[in-house]
Amino acid sequence: MPRQTDTDVLVIGAGPTGLLLAIVLATRGVRVRLVDRKAGPTRESRAVVLQARTLEIYDQLGLAERMIAASTATRLVAPGYGRRRFGVLAIGALGRGLTPFPRLTVLEQSKTESILGERLAELSVPIEWNTEVEPAKDIADSGSVTVRSSAGRRVIRARYVVAADGSNSLVRRSLGIDFDGSTNPHSFFVCDTDHTRGLTAGAVNLRLGDAEFLLSFPLGADEAAGHHRIIGLLPVRDGGIDEASARATVDEVFGVSWSDSHWFSTYRVQHRVASSFRLGRVFLAGDAAHVHSPVGAQGMNTGLQDAHNLALKFAEVIRGTATEEYLDRYEAERRPVAVRLIAATDRVFGLATSSTRRARLVRRRVAPLLAPLVIRVLSRVRGASRIFGYLSQTRIHYWMDAEDKQRSGGRRDRVVGRRLPWTGSNYDVLRSFEWQVHGYGGADAAPVGAALGIAFPSPGTTGLTSHLLYLVRPDGFVAAAAAPAEAARAFAAAMPTA
Repeated sequence: MPRQTDTDVLVIGAGPTGLLLAIVLATRGVRVRLVDRKAGPTRESRAVVLQARTLEIYDQLGLAERMIAASTATRLVAPGYGRRRFGVLAIGALGRGLTPFPRLTVLEQSKTESILGERLAELSVPIEWNTEVEPAKDIADSGSVTVRSSAGRRVIRARYVVAADGSNSLVRRSLGIDFDGSTNPHSFFVCDTDHTRGLTAGAVNLRLGDAEFLLSFPLGADEAAGHHRIIGLLPVRDGGIDEASARATVDEVFGVSWSDSHWFSTYRVQHRVASSFRLGRVFLAGDAAHVHSPVGAQGMNTGLQDAHNLALKFAEVIRGTATEEYLDRYEAERRPVAVRLIAATDRVFGLATSSTRRARLVRRRVAPLLAPLVIRVLSRVRGASRIFGYLSQTRIHYWMDAEDKQRSGGRRDRVVGRRLPWTGSNYDVLRSFEWQVHGYGGADAAPVGAALGIAFPSPGTTGLTSHLLYLVRPDGFVAAAAAPAEAARAFAAAMPTA
């Protein structure tokens, strides 16, 4: 007899990761419940940037326009040292033609959560606030979670459970899953400021100091208001960092000051990744699975991609088009992304904060000499668009099955295993969330099994070719490519089976 459940998926944590996961599940007709121990949505948050890949996901869900309307778009990055600016890098120009969203989109996490919450309400999925999960080791086997709220103590029986309950995840700790990594000895401050002076208007400002670091994001379209999110690293003195000492040091070192602030907070940076993203019926996503420094504005975006990936795999299994083993692909695909990201941000963060003589020499002498030249020539350098690809998370690669890496000799394909290259006309069809066969430039895209066949004009210089057909997953990643004569066999092998 099938196991009786109250819901298909129980999501613990109503931050951006949990909210998006619930939205995708509900969109695909999967029963989902979302609980959170907080009293309501986040009011103050550190995450402020939506990368291009995240906006592509929102576009697939019909949410991109809402996000953009509430955000501040910037295509400029202004690096510098101390009070000196090296120049302005047109980061948006590096992404032109690669994505419908060649920009950095600045939107506070609280506003992101508000829009996602509105969409979830439209899908008739309530958020169960003030609902606390009790720790239990048998969740992985049973899928039964005991929760407490004003309504009392009760058990929610779920087919699967997703822990999206943050870096201090109760679920992860209850299951004994290691969270390997380190806590950086430096302390950061984060502050929302008004009438800010000393920054390049309309740009993301990045300033290095001898022992300091400053990162700012413009908030709001009214440049005269000077509203910014400022993140800073300062030497910790006796008594720690308070706003008064932060103001004084930032003004002295960087020549940056502000009249008013909405909130001020300090925190320590961690670089950690869970040893496993799955244990039985339980899956980890977002900060519960990985945390890292704010360098590159990658954290929230990585969690949102976890949610998108996992939710669509749940939908396949629950709808009966894939076996239980298909869910193992979530960890196989997303954990390597987290490991590489943490390694990369750790290296950059180390260079920016290291107190060694060599690192300080690079920041003080080498960077001021080379950075202005790099900024002037970068947009003309072949392959410079890769920088945008890495930053925007549009170059992420997955091995498509356990043997894929071995077959390819470890060489990553330009198209297969990556998100579908954008041609300007081929993303609207992804809103169906179905497997698809794409043909470009006259190639005959015949359907294969449940995968729809769709023909498009010439793909231009995207890496796609008219000589091959492409199997595209519901999440927009290319699962396989084959010549038309081989497509039926190759694509059938690449699709999950029940």
